[in-house]
Amino acid sequence: MKWKCPKCGREFSRLNQDHYCIKPQNIDEYIAAQDENIQTRLKEIRSVLQAALPEAEERISWSMPTYWKGRNIIHFAASKKHLGIYPGDEAVAEFDEELADYDISKGTIRIPYDKELPIELIKRIAEWCYLKHAK
Repeated sequence: MKWKCPKCGREFSRLNQDHYCIKPQNIDEYIAAQDENIQTRLKEIRSVLQAALPEAEERISWSMPTYWKGRNIIHFAASKKHLGIYPGDEAVAEFDEELADYDISKGTIRIPYDKELPIELIKRIAEWCYLKHAK
């Protein structure tokens, strides 16, 4: 049986399937589309990345807020149970010891909503990614 979103009319095989009724065109739209309790944390991450990457362009890539300078530098996104930061597998390996308290996998850092954001660590990871990958 298919489930139909009451907002956009799209049909899905799973009941209450998470999706964007309208794909966000920029980071402001992405943040506004999230639950209110998550928006503050997304704005905080965005602020850190803006400060760390002043020359990078903000855009949506892979349906996620992205910082770009000749190529994708770093992404972030909201999930049901965590905020995801996606600096790539090299960055996760580089900061492996400092990320020991977080759920990490290839290129992904998951920060549970009930855990404080590691602002300085996020900043250093973003700067490392910029130096490594910006063109």
